[in-house]
Amino acid sequence: MTRALLIVDVQNDFTEGGALAVTGGDAVAAGVSALLHAHAADYDVVIASRDWHDATGDNGGHFSAEPDYVDSWPVHCIAGTPGAEYDPLLDTAAVTHHVVKGQGQPAYSMFEGVTEAGETVAGILSAHGVLTADVVGIATDHCVRASASDAISHGVHVRIRTDLVAGVGAESSAAALAELAHAGAELIDGDAA
Repeated sequence: MTRALLIVDVQNDFTEGGALAVTGGDAVAAGVSALLHAHAADYDVVIASRDWHDATGDNGGHFSAEPDYVDSWPVHCIAGTPGAEYDPLLDTAAVTHHVVKGQGQPAYSMFEGVTEAGETVAGILSAHGVLTADVVGIATDHCVRASASDAISHGVHVRIRTDLVAGVGAESSAAALAELAHAGAELIDGDAA
């Protein structure tokens, strides 16, 4: 069975000290690195995504001086800036595909992104015959939810590593996990075969 690890938006602007810091973000970065050090060989494909917004404009209404934190946000993850880079606690040596998303527009799911070579996540998963994907990253209630939902729609059995995600809000994160479980995702805490 071909298996993938999907690492969603473990970036400086989403971890402690960032423009849109999520509590527990650094712990997610360190935990994903530990997972990869111990189990990288268990995955045929490791895809990591990053928000990669344009420096000019409001990126399709995604940025706002008065954000509602639902559809609009403060400026974050500007392409090529330190805030858009991976958190330094995330070791990306085992990542096979790097995806960027949100150039000039809102983009929550990693499935909306592309690699430097123009590959999509759906295309990568199909090309490798991925049947199962473990999903980790930030934020549970936004980009993790959207990415996992799209993976399920793509016909992949999704397992959310609940110990390796961090969300903006406790209630919205719990609701996102419940929604994903209802859609068929398996919620696992820690290593599971």
